[in-house]
Formats: sequence, structure tokens, C-alpha cells
Amino acid sequence: MQRSEFGKYGTVSRLTLGGGGIGQVWGETSREEGIATLKMAIDEGIDVLDAAPGYNVCEALIGEAFNGRLPEHIKVTTKYGLASAPGEEAYSRFRASLEESLKAMRLDRVDLLFLHNEIRPDVGSAPEGHTHFTRWSVYRDYVIPAFERLMDDGLIGGWGLTGVAKTPQILDALSTVPRPHAVQAVANLLDSPGGLVVEDEQPRHREIIATAQRNEVGVMGIRAVQAGALTRRFDRDVPEGNRDLPDFDKAAPFRALCAEWGEDPAIVAHRYALGIEGVDTLVLGVKNRAELKDALAAEAAGPLDAEQVQAIEDLGLRPNMNRAA
Repeated sequence: MQRSEFGKYGTVSRLTLGGGGIGQVWGETSREEGIATLKMAIDEGIDVLDAAPGYNVCEALIGEAFNGRLPEHIKVTTKYGLASAPGEEAYSRFRASLEESLKAMRLDRVDLLFLHNEIRPDVGSAPEGHTHFTRWSVYRDYVIPAFERLMDDGLIGGWGLTGVAKTPQILDALSTVPRPHAVQAVANLLDSPGGLVVEDEQPRHREIIATAQRNEVGVMGIRAVQAGALTRRFDRDVPEGNRDLPDFDKAAPFRALCAEWGEDPAIVAHRYALGIEGVDTLVLGVKNRAELKDALAAEAAGPLDAEQVQAIEDLGLRPNMNRAA
């Protein structure tokens, strides 16, 4: 397993095991298979586990798999969506969620705690019914101090942002001291966050990655296969109206190109994402050992060569390709 510098955290494995797959967000799997996948990931050199309370049984599986005795070199992250809660409640809400996560995982601390929602400007409306966001002033005046206090408490080693929407605020956060220690950013060949966002924006994910890199903020690339849109087929029920469905249709030329190459599109998509400059570690959404084995094969093969990348870019699937990053 290759390793990369991860902000100021030192080196980490090029792959991170995400908790969504084993937590059954991306389709059905068993608890036994989830535990086996966790153990295989660590045996194969993956040293970051990306968990969240919202990933169903993920945190409980980590607790069951290792009974609080994770190898010392393994880093663990978790998340909490403060959303539109009053700023004065930020610390207590973060701490309450974190304590539940630590109890489930049977751990005393995590390495990173992520704010798992959008940051929106103080002025401006949101789509009707959308409340899963934090205003900039609340982030600046309450969220950052809450994270710093949790570090002082010894419960977290650092903190981060889920940086998939409202790019201006993410860029400001990456440049405002104290800066986050890490950011999770979209890293796929469509430059698409799919169902992670509630309204369309011009994609600037690579600008987020480049800004993080300049500011020594670690980058965790997410959505390498865009929730299955960059695979041969969805292996879960995707309801009508889901924002990932248009991406599957859009990616038809990519699947055709992979067929010409005799390659599995999921492996090609992972290799493409691993080649995006500035991505320190790529978060996997695998839910079983077979999918993990494919992702490990992609990492072992390394990033695509320049000719393959150009062939993909020539498909014109990525908007704003001339935007400076």
C-alpha cells in the first residue's frame, strides 16, 4: 500500500475504509461480512477508518471487530451534522454525539471529527425544507471553538469539514485560522457530488483540493465511483428522482470506453481518482471483501497513465474543465 502526506498528520495509506459500505448505506451486507472487511482492510495496509453515526451499524462493527484494541497506527474519524442548531449548543451537541460514537466503537478518542453539513453565508435563503446547514458566523464563532475545546478535552486529535457544497465558504474556511486539519472533497471523473447536494452549483471540487493542499490541510477524496454511477450497474435500489441517476446515464460513454479497454469501470474510476493531484487518501465505499479486493487492485495498479486520463477527459463528462484549479 502506497502512502501519502496527510496535511500535518504525517503519512497515511492511499486508501481509507469508509464506513458507509459496511454500514449498509450502499447496499445490503451482513454484520459478519462487514467485520471481515474491516479486518481485511487493516491486514492489507489501510490505516484510516472513516466512520459516522449516520452510517447505520458502522461504528458498532468497529467496536465488535476490535473490542477497543485497534492497532496503535490506525486513525479513526467520525462526523456530526450540527445543521441549524443554535451556536451556543455546538460544543454540547458535538460532545454528546462524539461520546455515543466512542462508546459504540469502544474507543477513548478519535483522530478527526468532521462537521458533516454545509456552511452557508449569513445572508441568503436555502431551498425550501433544507435546514441541514450551518451559517458562517456560527461556524466561525462557535464551531471552531467547540472543536478546539474537544481537542483540549483529549477526545479528538483534530477536526475537519465535509467540503462538497457552497464552495466560497469552504475556501474561506480552508484559509481562515485556525484552519481545519482535514477536508473531505469530491474526487471523481465527473466532478459530481451527486446526491450529497440539494441544489446545483458549478463544480469547484478541484479548487477546494488545491486550496487545502496549499494550506497544509489533509484531503480525503470521496465519491470515487459517484455512489455507483461510475460502475457497471447500481447494485442497490435507486429511487426515481435520486440525484445519482442522471450521473449513471451521463457516464455511459465512460463505461463504453472501459469496455474497449477490457477494464472494469469501477477499478478505472478508482485509479482516476487516485491520480487527482492533492488527494491524500481515497475513501472507499466498499461493503464486502470482494469490492475491497477490487479497490486494492486499483491502488496496486496505480493512477492511470496520461493517455488514459486524456481519453477520459476527451469524453467531455467533466464540466468546466478549463477552470483553473
